[in-house]
Amino acid sequence: MLKSLLVHIPTERLARPVIDGAVSLAIARSLHVEAVSIGLESSDVGLVVEAGGAAATAAFAATQERAQAQADAALAVFETEARVAGISYKTTALTGLPYEAAAAIGHLSRLHDMSVVLQPEPDRVTFDNDIPLEVLFQSGGPVLFIPYTHKGPLGSKRVGIAWDGSRLAARAVRDAAPFLSAASSITIVTVNEAKEGAPPQALAASLARRGLASAVQHIDCGRRDIQPALLSIAADEAFDLIVMGGYGHSRLQERILGGVTRGMMQSMTVPALMSH
Repeated sequence: MLKSLLVHIPTERLARPVIDGAVSLAIARSLHVEAVSIGLESSDVGLVVEAGGAAATAAFAATQERAQAQADAALAVFETEARVAGISYKTTALTGLPYEAAAAIGHLSRLHDMSVVLQPEPDRVTFDNDIPLEVLFQSGGPVLFIPYTHKGPLGSKRVGIAWDGSRLAARAVRDAAPFLSAASSITIVTVNEAKEGAPPQALAASLARRGLASAVQHIDCGRRDIQPALLSIAADEAFDLIVMGGYGHSRLQERILGGVTRGMMQSMTVPALMSH
């Protein structure tokens, strides 16, 4: 059961898609939302320490002030929309160096039922691109990725499940239970069906025991074509949401995603609920 969301509001990217998504979800399900934004402090400040104590103190104060202003400005946009919508919310502004900030938002995400983040933008190098992956790997719960091209409220009537019988796929299905129970259409999609793990027909039977009807689609293709095939089916079936496992591992200095997960991050066309 969903009761609370954590939503990351970017400071260096367009935040409207993730704000609209989180607010519409809160309205639809009467959820409490904690919006968090991060102002990144510069690691170059330490270089001025040699210039003397007063100079170092002034430099640290200036970078902290800039970071705080960034976070506050991003949260002000969210707060305007949250007030108009009349949802329950709080805002949290964080500042710090990259490692500190990533750890802080990871800790926060563990206190909520689900996190909502913006799809990383592949052609830009920004700390706002790193945070969604850190949340995925640190939160211990489901993460809803909103495409940066998304506009307006979220829909969840037509749901697709990317199923390979694995532990992560099974966890994603469990985490998506609130969305599945309210869906008008559920499609289980398998690509190059594995010989190990529960087959899609077994998942369909499991869903049926919960009163949820589903269809099964199976396709065969090369490994490099799996993610495009999933998105092609998503377009054909007009999915509002894709449910899938989030494969890979992460440290702040090293993020390695599974091929399909990486492809989805780069080319996401519909919101995706991922569990790691």
